[in-house]
Formats: sequence, structure tokens, C-alpha cells
Amino acid sequence: MMPSLPLIPPRIRPPLDESFRPAALYHRAFQAAAAPQGSPLVIVLERSENEFSRYETRIFPPGHPNFEANFHFVERTVKFLLWQRGGYRLYIGGPPSIADDLRRRYSSTGERQFDARFMGELVYEKPFEVISCKAEEAPAARERGKLLGRHLEGCRIGFDLGASDRKVSAVVDGVPVYSEEVIWEPRKHADPEYHYREILTALKTAAGKMPRLDAIGGSSAGIYINNRPMVASLFRSVPPERYGEIKSLFLRLSEAMRAPLEVINDGDVTALAGSMSIGENGILGIALGSSQAAGYVNLEGRLMGWLSELAFAPVDYSPHAPIEEWSGDRGCGASYLSQQCVFRLAPEAGIEIPAHLTDAEKLSFVQEKLEAGHEGAVKIWQSMGVYLGYSLAHYADFYDIQHVLILGRCTSGRGGELLFEGARQVLKAEFPELFERIGLHLPDEKIRRVGQAVAAASLPAL
Repeated sequence: MMPSLPLIPPRIRPPLDESFRPAALYHRAFQAAAAPQGSPLVIVLERSENEFSRYETRIFPPGHPNFEANFHFVERTVKFLLWQRGGYRLYIGGPPSIADDLRRRYSSTGERQFDARFMGELVYEKPFEVISCKAEEAPAARERGKLLGRHLEGCRIGFDLGASDRKVSAVVDGVPVYSEEVIWEPRKHADPEYHYREILTALKTAAGKMPRLDAIGGSSAGIYINNRPMVASLFRSVPPERYGEIKSLFLRLSEAMRAPLEVINDGDVTALAGSMSIGENGILGIALGSSQAAGYVNLEGRLMGWLSELAFAPVDYSPHAPIEEWSGDRGCGASYLSQQCVFRLAPEAGIEIPAHLTDAEKLSFVQEKLEAGHEGAVKIWQSMGVYLGYSLAHYADFYDIQHVLILGRCTSGRGGELLFEGARQVLKAEFPELFERIGLHLPDEKIRRVGQAVAAASLPAL
């Protein structure tokens, strides 16, 4: 579906992507045009435990010449909100035709059927539905978030499960006394017992470095509800008939280790680590790794229970934007802020990556060229920096951000500097109010004071 208002080219162009059309610019232009005479639109997402998340905006009123532009704007906004906050029931407080359009798109045969099935059947285990109502009848917000983590006393294990490696640390009174990183490829293994054995081995190794074990905290890519992996790319190869074994995976590990265990999304742990390090809140953490992970600690220091799966949230509205492999949608974050972006832009940069390498080795291959000053490799990271700047501006429409913490394998070495420079250049040129308000952070010594492993280990309360 193409927007009926013109797409806006960015002032700062990614060197390797002339077709890039940032969502942030389109949304601002749309709202500027619609607001003076617009009608209110209220979008409410209902998710687990009877929580309601509310988003308010304005659209062109019925009968306006640009009314048709509402459909694209609202669909992209809803798509973002679903992957940011989560929900199986969607209330649309506004013109019934808007809800009708979304109901068709999010049906079992519509273009957003992946999203509807993912949110309804897989994550919340309820049918996905769209409810039309008047703006004044939309449910009120009802969400408080949780004060998780920040518990440093005792002998704890912190772990992080990535698509390329798994990390584990033994932490005593907030100080790591042992850490290890093991390369693995979990997405290629269909047997749940493989995942159980690998993680259990890591936990036992860390436990052996301490006099006792009091608690285990972990982070992983994916969507976790009450320590159950509802959906996670790590377990993509596990057949549906055996996925129940994955949902009980961490409960089994807790029993085997005889210790309380808390596991949440790796992006939330990233944000928590940043908050613990700098002593401030309102932090959006973004990890540019095998995919894009994100997490958010609100202004009160709470984790909201949002999905923050920004890998699937659209940031580019170009009709030529790359298609995200899993969801089948165009312009999603994973294609711009992860190693997937490096692999996508490598041919444009004149870099041929050997096909026999693992994904981790492919990234290292390109990063070696970057460190050596290869012009094409430099342009890859410059492009990613531009993507990051415009994406942050879009995220600021949906999160109350005071700080952004940027980390992950793609930020190593010179890459982190180029990402940082590109993002700041975009914010200064296009969004000066955000440039002044939002602090951008790479993991310097102050941030590293509480690392990912320590933040993960701090999750369970004793």
C-alpha cells in the first residue's frame, strides 16, 4: 500500500541507499497537515493481564480530500505500536472505515496476517481482533510496569542468549568473577533438548565458580511472558508440535539448578544496564546484533512489559525498501540496524562475503575491512548511522526518551564511532529539538560499570 501523501527524501542521505524515505519525516509531515483541521484518533492495545496501552493522534476528517491518506498512516502506526507494545485486541477510536481497513489487513488472508497470527496465536494465545468505537469510548490506559532488577546481593548467574553466541557470568555481590562466551547457532537446531543441554552446561560452568548459587537472571532475543518464550528467533527451527517444550525450558532449568530464574528480552536488560550505570531513567537501549533488539526503562525506572521488538517496526516507507525475511513486510528495523543491514549493503559497497562463513564470521569479515579503511565498508556504517538517526526520531514519537544506549556487535571498533557520528548529524540537521534533548551513549567506562551480565543477574529478588 502506497501513501497518498508524497514521501519526503532525507536531508542526510545514506551513501549506499538513495531510495531511503524515513518514516519519521512522513509522520511529521502528515501530522502537520492533518492537525489543524483533524479528527482525533485513539488507538488502544489490550494485552496480557488486562493491560491497556493508549496512543492518541489526529487524522484527516471524513470528507476531507486527503482522507484516503489516513489508511496508510494509521496502518503503519498500528504496525509500529503492535511491535513496540504488544496486544491481541486493537481498539480504533475513530471513523469506522479505518477499523474496517485494519480488520481486513489483519485477517487470516490479509497482508498483515503474519502480525495478527504472531500477536494473537503465538504471543498472547488469543484470537487477534479489531474493535471499532468512537474516540471518546476507547478504553483508558491501564499499565504501570514493573520494578525489575537492581538486586546485586548474593551469588548470581547472569546469561545472555544470542543468535551467534551465548554468554554467561558468575556474579558475586554485583561483581563478575567469571565470564565466558561460546559460539553457537541455535537457529539451526530443531531439538529442544539441544537448547536445554547447551544452556544448562553454561549455567553449571558459572555456578562452579562460586561458593553457592542464589539466583539466575538472563536475557535473550524474543518475546518472554512469565519466563516463557512465546516466540523467539533462536528457536525458529523447533517444530510447532514440540514448541511446548521450549515454553517450559526455563522452568526446567530453574528446577535443575535449584535456584529462582528470571529471563526477559535482551533489549530490556540492555536498557536496565544503562539505567543502573548512569543512574538515570527514560532510557531506550538498542542492540545492533544478529537482529535488532531494543528495550525501554521509563521515566520512573520501570520495565513496562512492552515487547519492544523494533526489528519488525517500520522505519522506511520507500516502496523499494528491503523485505524483512520473516514477516514479509518492507522497511522494518532489522534490515537497517543489525548485521542483516551489513550483509544487505555489502554488494552495494563492492564487498563479496564468502558464503561458507557463519553469520558471526561474515560480520567479522566486513568489520576487518572497515578497520583497514575500506571505502565501501566505511559507507556501510555511515549508511547505518543515517538510518539510526532517522529511526531514533521516529522512536521518539512513541517513547519518552531521555537517553539512548547503542551497543551490539555492529558497534565494535570504528563502527560504533561512525554510527554515533551519523545519528548525531541527522538529529542536528533534521530534528534539533531531539538533538538537544536526547543523550546518545556508546558503552564507555561509565556505561560498562554495570554490564549486561550484571544487569541480567540482578533480575530475581531473593
